[in-house]
Amino acid sequence: MSAETRGRGGTRRWLLVAAGLLAASLLFPYWQLSLYAPQYPGGLRAMVYLTHVAGDAQEISNLNHYIGMKPLEEAARVERALAVPLVLVFGVLAVASGTQRGPWRWLLRLPLVLFPLGFFADLSAWLWYYGHSMDPAAPIRLEPFMPVVLGTGMIAQFRTVASFHVGFYLALLASLVALYDLYCTQPGAERARRVAGPAEVAAR
Repeated sequence: MSAETRGRGGTRRWLLVAAGLLAASLLFPYWQLSLYAPQYPGGLRAMVYLTHVAGDAQEISNLNHYIGMKPLEEAARVERALAVPLVLVFGVLAVASGTQRGPWRWLLRLPLVLFPLGFFADLSAWLWYYGHSMDPAAPIRLEPFMPVVLGTGMIAQFRTVASFHVGFYLALLASLVALYDLYCTQPGAERARRVAGPAEVAAR
């Protein structure tokens, strides 16, 4: 087996790991919103998965109704419908990139690498839209605002705490593994070919 063949086998293993991590992220929440108020001392928590919203999302949406904010469940319906096929396609493209050379080697894995950033951007856009499209006839009138994506914020008498969750960190780890492979294995394969070349000549 040549050094090049062994190198390609190694990079495919790393990319399979990256694709597996991204697929596993579907099973866990990507983002969590906790809401605290005098009537909810223990807090309410909405868990945002790639495919659905869970936890106390319905109750939080009922409270948000008083400030005219749309229900959490109505956000990102298209994204949730496409989440599973996109994750599968991005994983397959990343694994396929291990057999490529030149620009295709990183272009094919780019969707997987950028996936966490894409989630963050999409989440931020939806939060901005929700904070700037409130019903003017709501019982409590607020000026347009940007809900917090990360950290603590205040909405009327409610305190919110937003944070990433396990699914997002799995997707981020998948991105880092794909980048690690791109950074390490390609130069390593080139060094292996340079070392193997003189050795094969000497063996003859």
